[in-house]
Amino acid sequence: MSSEQEVLSGPAAPELLDDRIWVDGCWDFFHHGHAGAMLQARQLGTELYVGVHSDEAILENKGPTVMNLRERLAAVDACRWVTRSVAYAPYVTQLDFISHFGCKYVVHGDDITSDSSGEDCYRFVKAAGRFKVVKRTPSISTTDLVGRMLLCTRTHFIKSLEKVLAGEEGSGTAAEKKSEGEAMLNRIKQYATDESGKSPGADVYFWSASKAAKTEATEHEKGSFHQLLKGPGPKPGQRVVYVDGGFDLFSSGHIEFLRQVILTEEKLAKKEGWYDQQAVNERLGKGADYGPVFVVAGVHDDEVINYWKGVNYPIMNIYERGLCVLQCRYVNAVVFGAPFSPTKPYLSSSPWGTPDTVYHGPTAFMPLSYDPYSEPKEMGIFQEVPSHEFQDVNAGTIVQRIMKSRDLYEERQRKKGMKAVGEAAHRQREILEEEQRLKEEKIHSTS
Repeated sequence: MSSEQEVLSGPAAPELLDDRIWVDGCWDFFHHGHAGAMLQARQLGTELYVGVHSDEAILENKGPTVMNLRERLAAVDACRWVTRSVAYAPYVTQLDFISHFGCKYVVHGDDITSDSSGEDCYRFVKAAGRFKVVKRTPSISTTDLVGRMLLCTRTHFIKSLEKVLAGEEGSGTAAEKKSEGEAMLNRIKQYATDESGKSPGADVYFWSASKAAKTEATEHEKGSFHQLLKGPGPKPGQRVVYVDGGFDLFSSGHIEFLRQVILTEEKLAKKEGWYDQQAVNERLGKGADYGPVFVVAGVHDDEVINYWKGVNYPIMNIYERGLCVLQCRYVNAVVFGAPFSPTKPYLSSSPWGTPDTVYHGPTAFMPLSYDPYSEPKEMGIFQEVPSHEFQDVNAGTIVQRIMKSRDLYEERQRKKGMKAVGEAAHRQREILEEEQRLKEEKIHSTS
């Protein structure tokens, strides 16, 4: 039995449902363009089923994947608008496959996707009148991100996201900057919605302070929080916890860390009676049941990440990384411009109060000359999540995968109409990465 047949071996849906929407794709190193397609699809119905192609099918039709199937499934499952993921979805969408899951309509972006023969992947569902089109998210694609890695460009960096959204920074005329800022703000509002894709779902704040306070632990500044978007906020009885990071090339390593935070909190809540029938009934009596934790995610500025990691990290700018974090079902609030070291003044002045716990993952992507979590540890609120299978997947390892198979990815770029990068650019990246590695070794040896 093939993997595809195994997926279909379960009971079929009794009927086709207009509001159960199907989307499918590669979803290779998940970015906000993918999430945007899922959001728009979810807004067309009440359930969203997401098909994920196998590594083998993608290799045959498009080229090599950067992330394997398990990693890509983890990214899809973490999207707050997804009802269910379906592995081994055929590369050319088949009517019997989507019908098995009760999905009447297939949704895709306004770009054309072809199989290895050059034929439209959606030709069968289009012929059956079961195809709907949504607008592709501008300014981002997997191809763009691979290009940034291979070319070592920094033109995607954002100095002040707050100013960009206000139309005060960016490229173009004053009118163009204003228009772009409004479009970006609107997208943040869209990604801050709940699982329906229609109602407010997350708090969004900016944190302002000096560069020194954001970059190192030397400045004990309280800084200031400004609200960009108001979400539902913490519910009665929920513990507020804090996580932070660059979340660059938002992937299975970040996602599993966030999921482990939720699981850790759920175990704690179980011990304290959160899931006892009486407690559940009380919450239901007030409207609806909900989980025991409210997760606040601090996202570092581009210049803070580049200060520590060098080369042209982050590969995604703060706007792109923030959208990736916002779409994640394990996050309830985002702080743009969070400090690299969460100090006591910063944590105690949070709009949600001092967090009950500050969580960190089992591995560190940044080369550090000091412990950025010394103050949460002194406050007795620091906790590390357990080791997990994706703990070594981060922006650095993803870049290494691309560089290792550069020829294959360049061929994929050429198919998309991109110019080949060339040996010189590839060598330049290797030199910059090596210089950064030596710098990190020096930091580790002196710390």
